[in-house]
Amino acid sequence: MQSLNIASTGMAAQQFNVEVISNNIANMNTTGYKRQRAEFQDLLYQDLRRVGTNSSDAGTIVPSGIQIGVGVKTAATYRINEQGALTLTDNKFDLAILGQGYFQVELPNGETAYTRAGSFQTNQDGTLVTPDGYTVQPGITIPSDTLSVTINESGQVFAQIDGQVQEQNVGQLQLAIFQNDAGLENIGQNLLLETSASGAATTGVPGATGFGKLQQGFVEASNVDPVHEITNLITAQRAYELNSKIIETSDQMMSTVNNVR
Repeated sequence: MQSLNIASTGMAAQQFNVEVISNNIANMNTTGYKRQRAEFQDLLYQDLRRVGTNSSDAGTIVPSGIQIGVGVKTAATYRINEQGALTLTDNKFDLAILGQGYFQVELPNGETAYTRAGSFQTNQDGTLVTPDGYTVQPGITIPSDTLSVTINESGQVFAQIDGQVQEQNVGQLQLAIFQNDAGLENIGQNLLLETSASGAATTGVPGATGFGKLQQGFVEASNVDPVHEITNLITAQRAYELNSKIIETSDQMMSTVNNVR
């Protein structure tokens, strides 16, 4: 009786589905977080009567055949890159991307990571960094005698220096885009890594063709919709219950066979 094994794969798949949904809900307030969706595929099929084979010496062909599936498997977790709402913070170093693109961050090992979370600060040297102290590329240093900082939509950083009338351009932020955003690898801390599936990063100035614009004093909120996630959670729970019911029914059928005298 294959139904026991088939139902067990269904329960495992729905358990994984609930884990993905729970991670989305847990990150409802995570800056720049993109919700994920579990993708499933059916497993191999057993051919009890193969479709398209000859059913007689006269050359008649089996029109449909008999196939029995053996269950379901998890194929992928797909990142949904919809724009999140912009949240006003009034922090001069907070930046939100309106459109496509990622900020570039230099990791301690020299590798470049990418993020949509623009909650930036300055370190002891005045360099623009993430909350973990990682340098935002290309490195931009704010002079110590700066009175105010302005970052325009194109990523130009202007500092109002004490004693100077004109603002000073202290750097130019750049964004990175990818051919396949879903191919980026999550490593936590709101950071993503380039992979062979994502393709190489293409960098450019914010506001250029294909690149989003920057909004100073805002951060991009998570794109998780709690109503949508709760609906998915209920659906996954019901599917899990149905698969467990199949196991219960199969057990009862086997018990009936065992009790036949």
